[in-house]
Amino acid sequence: MLPWAAALGLLLAALALASLLALRLRRPVGAGVPPGARDGGHEDEEKKEETGDNGTRADEFSDRRESLPGGCSLICKPSALARCLVRALRRSAAMEPGPRSWLSGPHLQTLCHFVLPAGPGPELAREYLQLADDGLIALDWVVGPCARGRRVTNAGSLPAVLLVIPNAWGRLTRNVLGLCLLALERGYYPVIFHRRGHHGCPLASPRLQPFGDPSDLKEAVTYIRFRHPAAPLFAVSESSGSALLLSYLGECGSSSYVTGAACISPVLRCREWFEAGLPWPYERGFLLHQKIALSRYITALEDTVDTSRLFRSRSLREFEETLFCHTKNFPISWDTYWDRNDPLRDVDEAAVPVLCVCSADDPVCGPPDHFLPTELFHSNPYFFLLLSRHGGHCGFLRQESLPAWSHEVILEYYRALTEFFRTEERMKGLSRRRASFLGGRRRWGALHKREVSPSSNFEEMFSWKRSYTR
Repeated sequence: MLPWAAALGLLLAALALASLLALRLRRPVGAGVPPGARDGGHEDEEKKEETGDNGTRADEFSDRRESLPGGCSLICKPSALARCLVRALRRSAAMEPGPRSWLSGPHLQTLCHFVLPAGPGPELAREYLQLADDGLIALDWVVGPCARGRRVTNAGSLPAVLLVIPNAWGRLTRNVLGLCLLALERGYYPVIFHRRGHHGCPLASPRLQPFGDPSDLKEAVTYIRFRHPAAPLFAVSESSGSALLLSYLGECGSSSYVTGAACISPVLRCREWFEAGLPWPYERGFLLHQKIALSRYITALEDTVDTSRLFRSRSLREFEETLFCHTKNFPISWDTYWDRNDPLRDVDEAAVPVLCVCSADDPVCGPPDHFLPTELFHSNPYFFLLLSRHGGHCGFLRQESLPAWSHEVILEYYRALTEFFRTEERMKGLSRRRASFLGGRRRWGALHKREVSPSSNFEEMFSWKRSYTR
């Protein structure tokens, strides 16, 4: 249960966002963005986007785009894995187009996601993990309720572990809990990662985790691998929590132990996002939530942070800069902070497929042509962008009491990855056995020193050409 102060903060945020809906605010994030670029509710703008008459967005995203049902698109570099994902997503029932409803508004989808109560969530078993510097993080293992007819993700093997990373402010949203319940039903073993001081985790040391510092996540993954050494590990992050996941994948590279990753409405150009600012209701709501969450640690942070300046902050950038840059012990500049915490600083080292599910009408991140690094998805074969026309920020809601369609897509993506890698391993095994068999024949022929006829040379050359041109 949230304390009364947090509940009051969420109520104020709800009122602010409700006023946003009433006034139909359309101011985009950042300067130089044309009015209405965030609002995906106009039919004429949708037609312009589809036909390529909407200027930069259509020009920038028309290259290497695969059309999917429901008005979605998959933007990626062509590859065998990309073709496999396109086939899987086109068969997915979650991608089928549905009728327009009152849930199609981007602000309302975002409001329902962040402000509404989470409701009856899953049964959690909490573990505290003590880190190398005596700090504490929390891992919430989802243990129930186990629905009847639970599916198994990998036949004949252990259930896959799904590591869930909430947003950077520690807000455990209804969609995160819904994803955990759906994953549990599909045969996964979900575990939620909580940073220092977040969601009831005690702040054992006067240090909080910076925006893109994956050191605590590395220790958490090491512990999860210790508990489940033979189980596949998948990871999913939400909103600003994607900075932590991408930083981890970039720093660890092929040693990340992760089979596949997904990001729901990720904040990719984080520094520009902080500097440009958000529309005031979202800015005030997120800032208020952070202040309430850290108010219980004022005494513990007094020796390292100017708490009076921290709680007088009027923007997310000022709050972040005061908390991690203007410290009393080791102050650093804003530029140095982002050199260390930019989630894309080591993105070229990532060796794990990453699916980013984004919406063109996202009111928090902004229009895709301004806040999505398109060159990353065009050039890096490990990154895939699933872009939808509607969904808001982390919303992707559907009619009736169904989970968000992004959850279905992500689990379908994990299943496609598993089948693709299993097929690749099978093909590699066949090629290794064939090479071993041919090597044995060559050794047997060398021992007998038999003379090779011209006809056999012709047969070997024909086989080589046939294999080469296949």
